[in-house]
Amino acid sequence: MNDFFASPSVQMALFSGGVVAALSAAIGYFVVLRGLSFAGHALTDIGLTGAAAALLVGIAPLWGLIAFSLAAALAIGALGERARERDLATGLVLAVALGLGALFLHLQTSDPNAQSVLLFGSIFETDAGSLRAVILVGAVALVTLGALFRPLLFASVAADTARGLGVPVRAVGFAFLAIVALAVAETAQVVGVLIAAALLIGPPAAALALVRRPLAGIALAIVLGVSDVWLSTGLAYASFGWSSGHAGWPVSFFVAIIALGMLLGARTFSPSRA
Repeated sequence: MNDFFASPSVQMALFSGGVVAALSAAIGYFVVLRGLSFAGHALTDIGLTGAAAALLVGIAPLWGLIAFSLAAALAIGALGERARERDLATGLVLAVALGLGALFLHLQTSDPNAQSVLLFGSIFETDAGSLRAVILVGAVALVTLGALFRPLLFASVAADTARGLGVPVRAVGFAFLAIVALAVAETAQVVGVLIAAALLIGPPAAALALVRRPLAGIALAIVLGVSDVWLSTGLAYASFGWSSGHAGWPVSFFVAIIALGMLLGARTFSPSRA
């Protein structure tokens, strides 16, 4: 364990993983509350297309993730407001984006490992430049979420009442989807696009099952999300065969399994079930 905490790669992984887990949990609370789990998952997958496009033109994948996720969020928000319309719009945008992503990855030949890194992340290879970008994007998203907190909460639990009292529900929805896009983009940068949705949905859904007060629920979601990533990092590190030299198990596997376990445990012991 002394070697674990002394490793610069581990320190960077714990810090960057904690940042994206906390952001995903705070924003994911409203994603689950508003019934946007499918849209949130779709935005992570669409981010893959942006990252592949960024690699194709020679820029950092994070900026491609952000650009395409934001564009997809605006498209989903513009094409459908009601749940049925939104799901149809999400499915259409997702299909087109994945097709483009497959093309970009096929054309991209400069990095043969790019597809694996984009899908499953490389948390132990996070560098100082990537960490600064993650912190900057996370700070912008959290400040915006804080500014929207009250109207967003009102519109999430009683949209018709909020609209009748003058809350710009549609504009709030657009702004929130943009925040979700920022969150999934930076989370995918660290843990990969396939696992970003697990952090966005798992810990917040578990917190919602256990706690009813919004601020307490968000705080619990953050604790669960950060614990998930830190425990996953430790397990991945411990799974590496230091004597035999065999590769360890991926962090993304542990993140997904622990998130699922948190949700199942919370649903089992939820006060509402009692």
